[in-house]
Amino acid sequence: MSRPSPSQIALPLSARTSAEAQRIIVGAANAHVIEALQEPARWPFHVAVLTGPPRSGKSLLARWAQGLAGGDSLEVIDDAETMDETELFHRWNAVQQGGSREGAALLIVANADEEHGGWHIALPDLASRIGGSLQLEIGAPDDAFAADLIHAHAEARGLSLPEGAAEYLVPRTTRSFAAIETLVATIDRISLERQAPATMSVWRAALEALHGPEQSRLF
Repeated sequence: MSRPSPSQIALPLSARTSAEAQRIIVGAANAHVIEALQEPARWPFHVAVLTGPPRSGKSLLARWAQGLAGGDSLEVIDDAETMDETELFHRWNAVQQGGSREGAALLIVANADEEHGGWHIALPDLASRIGGSLQLEIGAPDDAFAADLIHAHAEARGLSLPEGAAEYLVPRTTRSFAAIETLVATIDRISLERQAPATMSVWRAALEALHGPEQSRLF
């Protein structure tokens, strides 16, 4: 029995962007975010803050939401944690005026993952405004989402994975977006180096390359 295709949404990106990069997997970790991004008019203060782990599709979702809103009705600020806090404070305030060139709503995208340092705002006035905005956080992938990610990354690479690949790999790899992407890339690399199909021996070699020989004994 073949595995059903993972649930995806198309992203209205430029023609220069590859087709595989124009899709994002939908699952329990981000479905609530996708739902909220479709209704910026309902955001408190017309501002939402989108955070999540590395490689979780934050920027892609932001661009999808901006395309969905159309025109200048949604402004997106990406990598907000690197922006001057006073400038971000003024941008937040400008949205409250309505009809400004910044747009009627503002989506702030930040790498606020605590494991990677988080986003620590020093300016008290900005911290209070960010705290009062709608908080949208992409969670860690669960088993089903991780399996869909494995198949989606493999499909994007043109890598054929036989039946049972995700069921074998999901319990044996780190449960994060970045780790899953790296695992599939490693499987693809080893398969090409060996000029062999990506079967279990390749999966095991990829897991050993990423986790070490000691850990591989558990596989």
